[in-house]
Amino acid sequence: MKSLKTLFALAGYLCCSTSFLSAADQAKPNVLWILTDDQRYDSIQAFNRILHGRDHSALGYVESPNVDRLAERGTTFINTYVHAQGCAPSRASMHYGRYPHHTGIYEFEYHNNNVAHMKPTMPEFMKELDYQTMHVGKLGVRIRTVVNGKAQNYSIYEQDINFKKMWMEGLTDWTKGERTEVNGVKLPKPVHGDWLFSPDGSYEFTGVDLNELPGWEGHSKRVDEKYDLIRMDYGQKSKGYGGGEILGGVSPQPDDKTRDGHYLNEMTRYLENPNAQLTVGSQSYKGVDPSKPLFLHLGFDFPHTPVLPTQAFRERFQSKKYDIPEFDPAEVQKLPAQLSKIVNYKHSDHFTEAKKQQMVQDYFAFCAYGDSLVGQASDAFIEYSEQQKQPWMIVYVCGDHGWKLNEHGALSKFTPWQIDSLNPIVVVSSDTAKFPAGKVVHDLTEFVDIMPTVLAAGGADLQREEYAFLDGYDLAKVASGALPARDYIVGESHAVTGPRATIRTKDYMFSIKSRPHKKRGVDMEWALTASYEALEPMLYHLPTDPSETNNLAHNPEYAAVAQKMKEKLLSIVIEDARVEINWEQWGTGMDATVMDPKPSADDKRLKL
Repeated sequence: MKSLKTLFALAGYLCCSTSFLSAADQAKPNVLWILTDDQRYDSIQAFNRILHGRDHSALGYVESPNVDRLAERGTTFINTYVHAQGCAPSRASMHYGRYPHHTGIYEFEYHNNNVAHMKPTMPEFMKELDYQTMHVGKLGVRIRTVVNGKAQNYSIYEQDINFKKMWMEGLTDWTKGERTEVNGVKLPKPVHGDWLFSPDGSYEFTGVDLNELPGWEGHSKRVDEKYDLIRMDYGQKSKGYGGGEILGGVSPQPDDKTRDGHYLNEMTRYLENPNAQLTVGSQSYKGVDPSKPLFLHLGFDFPHTPVLPTQAFRERFQSKKYDIPEFDPAEVQKLPAQLSKIVNYKHSDHFTEAKKQQMVQDYFAFCAYGDSLVGQASDAFIEYSEQQKQPWMIVYVCGDHGWKLNEHGALSKFTPWQIDSLNPIVVVSSDTAKFPAGKVVHDLTEFVDIMPTVLAAGGADLQREEYAFLDGYDLAKVASGALPARDYIVGESHAVTGPRATIRTKDYMFSIKSRPHKKRGVDMEWALTASYEALEPMLYHLPTDPSETNNLAHNPEYAAVAQKMKEKLLSIVIEDARVEINWEQWGTGMDATVMDPKPSADDKRLKL
């Protein structure tokens, strides 16, 4: 396979015509959308250089030669922020091109496409633009359709290789679930836990409940120690071997046989076998059709838990010494109850120094391993497009949100702090006029910008009424300066912390409790009249407090700033056509409560 550098250096990327595509489709680029999971922005050297003038994270050494190369050859939108710091709501905002308060998807809800306010997703619109659509890996969009009052599975991509089926069929290095037997021995009751698959097809099982069964007391301990697993503990039940999320360890598989390695394998098989019938486990799919433009979404799992880098990458990081973020317990005293909850629930400062080091080493090793896969995926996609003499575009998104590594004393996501919310985008295109090489855009950008960017590249006229629902901007126009810079970005997330909305400018982050509870469609205007204290406010001045540890929400010197940001935020997330739905189990709910739109509430202007 050619390297990215060689491919990018090739002169004459495109021909003016092709024998494969119709005349109408010749200008439409093949699009590869790469998305990683729980990845911090500072795991990428290029982003550290742009934002901080250094090669590595403030914590220490990181490796990202392939994403760095994408940044060299494309346009980096360095100040891109998520809207909800959880996998499912974040991925929904990208696929729908709408804020959570416009879809009614605030956390991990199963939802349906039958409710009146719902619109087609990005791949569905791309199909209408004559694209073939394919997804490989993690998706995380919990969409259903309702037939005769019952929820049914609904695929938004024409072809979709289900990552969970790959897990359960032993085609990866890890999965989770219940077992009624272990190594051929029947258990007295079903036990939930982790399965680790070896290259020979055998597996080892580790589960906290297994420890309580007679004769199995040492089994989970042996497995966890074999793979050097460190786990999160949430309480007495999950403490010890076989319990809690895996925060560090080593994969039992080589580089090409992990979960993410298998996703890459299937993506390359898809590109290398046009129109061929292919199978992976129990799933079948058809190879790419060169006669149509391609929209391909590759969703990696790394570095989401379980954090299991391969041995080859792990060894390179075990000698690295990291500066673990120090946690000041006094910070919690200034935090609202919602944020204190997440710090306590996902607390990490109690781990030993050795375990903290391993967690960070393994996390960044996992990111480095993933970077190698990103490079291979990009190579394969560009090579396919070049062979077909077709234009192309790569949209690389560094994480569906970030991840704390003892910042604020926690290991988690779910919070509006920058480390969970800043996830830059790199767009690389054969059309270098739209996305110039090496260009860095510092304007505030958002995840809702991804869908209009892809649709516009695919030939959509975003001025048409059918696209009026989109909340974001075409990043090509942001890069060219055709659109004025935003003064702020907004978001709202309900997972774990409870309902919380955030508005962020380049100088300030302000966040409040947006709802008194999670009862959809009830007390929707509560925040408009609630006391300032009841809103549990947070305010940070970013130039003097980039780590966001000094909450100024109750500092009289910043009262005017807090008031303006509160009013602007509430006028958007509460008053401007807010949607709430009781989706019910598996997303069968149909009754939507929609507030009237407030004219010009979200005008992108905020002077402080």
